[in-house]
Formats: sequence, structure tokens, C-alpha cells
Amino acid sequence: MIYITRKEIFSAAHRLNNPELSEKENAIIYDKCNNYWGHGHNYVIEVTVKGEPNPKTGYLVDLKKLQEILDVNLISKIDHKHLNYDVDFLKGINPTLENMAVAFWQQLQNKIPSGQLYRIKLWETENNSVEYYGE
Repeated sequence: MIYITRKEIFSAAHRLNNPELSEKENAIIYDKCNNYWGHGHNYVIEVTVKGEPNPKTGYLVDLKKLQEILDVNLISKIDHKHLNYDVDFLKGINPTLENMAVAFWQQLQNKIPSGQLYRIKLWETENNSVEYYGE
């Protein structure tokens, strides 16, 4: 089994806030991340595909094609956006790292032409990341 990973970087703003909680509860739980206007990060996403290489090409997936798939289905929709307001597929979702990883998986699922989507690793800072391996 081969695992191949493409890394992309994007910048976005978000606000962590649960409308079912009081302002005070949100402030306690999310602290600075609950800033009313939001705050930004330079995110790093790693998308890993698994499978067997094509014996004719030697590729599991053409990385140029994978880059295009990521750009069309994800990066172009989230880069330099406010995740709470500007991204249709995140409407109504509290954009925590965990929720973002699941939503990003859903955007890429069934879009990879060969191999199988295996993992999404999303870095919010150099110290904080999440890994998601599907549903």
C-alpha cells in the first residue's frame, strides 16, 4: 500500500462560537478564539491518498491533478475567507479544527480519481493540528 500526500497552505479567519451557549460560556470555552470579529490563521492542510500505483504510469495519483482537485474543491473556497460567513459548506458549523477537518473531507470525498482519500491533517498553528481518517 502506498500513501502519497499533498500539502497546501491557506489563510483564513474564523470565530469559535456556539450560538446555543451564552456569551459568557462562549468566552470561557473559546477565550481569545471567541473574539467577536474573528481572528486569522495561516493554515496548513495535508491530504493523503492511499492505494496501489498504476503499473503503467507508476503514479498512485498524479500530484498535479491532486493539486488541481484541492484547489477547485477546497482551497479556492476557503483561502482568504472568513470561514463563518464566506464559505457555504461551513454555514452553521462552528469552525473548530475538528469540524473543519470533517467538512474538508466531505468536500474532497469521491473527487480523487485514483486511490482512496485516506487522511486529512490540518494545522492551525505550528503547535496545533488535527487528523481525520474519514467517517
